[in-house]
Amino acid sequence: MRTLKLITIAIAALVLPAAPAVAQPPLKVQVVGEEYVPMRVAIPDFDAEGPGAEQVARDLADVLRADLASSTAFALVDKAAFIERDLDIALPPTFGDWSVAGVAAQALVVGKIVVNPGSNSLTVQFRLYDVYGQSQLFAREYSVPTPLNWRRLAHKVADDVYSRLTGDEGYFDSRIAFVSKTPGEESLRGRLAIMDQDGANAEFLLSGFSAVINPRFSPTEQMILYGAYVPDPKYPQATLLRTYLYDISTGRQEILAENPNSMEYSARFSPDGKSIAFSRSVNGNADIYVFDLARGTERRLTRDSGVDTSPSFSPDGKRIVFESDRGLGPQLYMMNENGEAMECPTSRTREAACRISFETGARFGDPVWSPRGDWIAFSVQRRGQFAIGVIQPDGKGLRVLSDGYQDEAPSWSPNGRVIVFQRTQAKGAGPKLFSVDLTGRNTRRIATPRDATNPTWGPLLK
Repeated sequence: MRTLKLITIAIAALVLPAAPAVAQPPLKVQVVGEEYVPMRVAIPDFDAEGPGAEQVARDLADVLRADLASSTAFALVDKAAFIERDLDIALPPTFGDWSVAGVAAQALVVGKIVVNPGSNSLTVQFRLYDVYGQSQLFAREYSVPTPLNWRRLAHKVADDVYSRLTGDEGYFDSRIAFVSKTPGEESLRGRLAIMDQDGANAEFLLSGFSAVINPRFSPTEQMILYGAYVPDPKYPQATLLRTYLYDISTGRQEILAENPNSMEYSARFSPDGKSIAFSRSVNGNADIYVFDLARGTERRLTRDSGVDTSPSFSPDGKRIVFESDRGLGPQLYMMNENGEAMECPTSRTREAACRISFETGARFGDPVWSPRGDWIAFSVQRRGQFAIGVIQPDGKGLRVLSDGYQDEAPSWSPNGRVIVFQRTQAKGAGPKLFSVDLTGRNTRRIATPRDATNPTWGPLLK
């Protein structure tokens, strides 16, 4: 499959030396609180050399622009405003043409695509300039064996530019898995699918399952946990909920859980990918467990009479946030991963689990800890509508980021700056995928071939 080729092809990278520059403050995107002050970036079409290189150069530059424009960190300069257009990567640009009124670029990306007519390999070279400092900030070259992988090179260039100008890790060279659904299909039917983070290259991962639920990406590998309803071999008219572990690169899958006397769901990986936390329901009562994948052992963490579900690890693996109705309706709680009592951030008492959400009349669910550790995303139901929000681990700073009719199932980008989620825009409408920045700005639709639910954002590709 096309997706597997993208994973296994090695990308050769070469960091080119930057030109010497006079000492000056580094060019960085300004951050005020959680918000970026957008930096104006200009990206002319890339130069091209070799058979078919011109089209690849245009397409790659378009994807690069789209990646950076999708981030609140940048404001892309309109190509129509460019004065200097045919740039040679071997020569410095005319900086004055990029700082004039109407352009006012702060950063400039100049690139070149080379297709080798003998081997058909593809090379992209690019340089990042500080326009006002009139200096080169960064330069790199990537090579792949075939031009068919040009889109991934665009994402890697975008990650380099993003990282150099913001100081944060990029997230463009990553993928999102989700459940793909035919419009009008019953709620328990759906196929596991995957796509680039911008919606390109969508395809199915499994051919035999049509009742997949709750996929979860490993934070370290190209592995996915998912649940699937399958026929019960003992009772042909009944079904079992199995939990599977699926290796995207090899297509290998294994059964992790199948228990006719209980239901196990909402599994999620630990930060190191070696354990999973999940919820097990027995006779209507659900508790949180942790399962060690290598040893095949499990530990029970909660023993409450309420329904405890949707566990998510902190980035250091020491704590778990989860949803529970042990209070008045579903709320967010936190506990230590080792099961020991912890000091609650609000009451300062030591408890087995500490409540961190307290909004009257609101029902909280789907908690997922940011890879940065500073925020926990969640879905919240208020007055019959669902929204996506974030809260700090100590229960402070609650903010609602979305305002759709029904927004659910948040998942973080690898750098913890963007959240993907599913949205049903009106009663009777099919669910779609959207993303929103941590600031609550830049809500965008991510196109999928069919309806889509339960997105899960994977790590950066290697």
